[in-house]
Amino acid sequence: MIESLISDILFGFTGLISIINPIGIAFVFLDRTASLSEEERRLLAKRVATNAGFVLLAAFFVGTPILHFFGISMEALRIGGGLAVAVSGWQMLNAPEPEPAMADHPVKPLSAESAAGKAFFPLTIPLTTGPGSIATAIALNANRTHKLSAFLLSGIASVAISVLVMLVIYYVYSRAARLAYYLGAEGTRVAMRISSFLLLCIGVQIILTGLDGFLTPLAGMRAGN
Repeated sequence: MIESLISDILFGFTGLISIINPIGIAFVFLDRTASLSEEERRLLAKRVATNAGFVLLAAFFVGTPILHFFGISMEALRIGGGLAVAVSGWQMLNAPEPEPAMADHPVKPLSAESAAGKAFFPLTIPLTTGPGSIATAIALNANRTHKLSAFLLSGIASVAISVLVMLVIYYVYSRAARLAYYLGAEGTRVAMRISSFLLLCIGVQIILTGLDGFLTPLAGMRAGN
């Protein structure tokens, strides 16, 4: 029983972390919070990580009933969420390089209050816990049994996975500036562009996965006829 629980936790954790990719998204987080102090960025990282943990818990425990209640299929979730991720990646990929502030054209810094207002959207959803991670969390518990012992083990695994992912996100995001320091200014710009491109590709891949899940049954029905 304990071995099965540990296996479920490791499987879910590695799957979600590989999809969330906190190291790559950390450069996106740093780009969005460039004008904040180290302490303000750390507090914002804590809020984003906490939000991500609650989003995963909601996906684990009530994701499937909510989708069924609103009549939303997994394919629609992937297509809509993937579109949001792809648009965000495209905007960041094509954003102009920041220029030094001039006396007659000062750059308006992003305040801690305005950054906090973006902690949930878009920093948590869809940049951190996007449709891929939400769909994965829902799929992990889609076949959850109603047997009490199995239900409890699944619930414990879901909580443990969410907490572990939350801790990793906080640790990486709160140290994004330090990572950028080691890379240097040019290395950070390159890493941000690569992260933006990967974010665009992830969004496109999620859309294609949703379209494949939607079109494959239709193609099978047409072939059967």
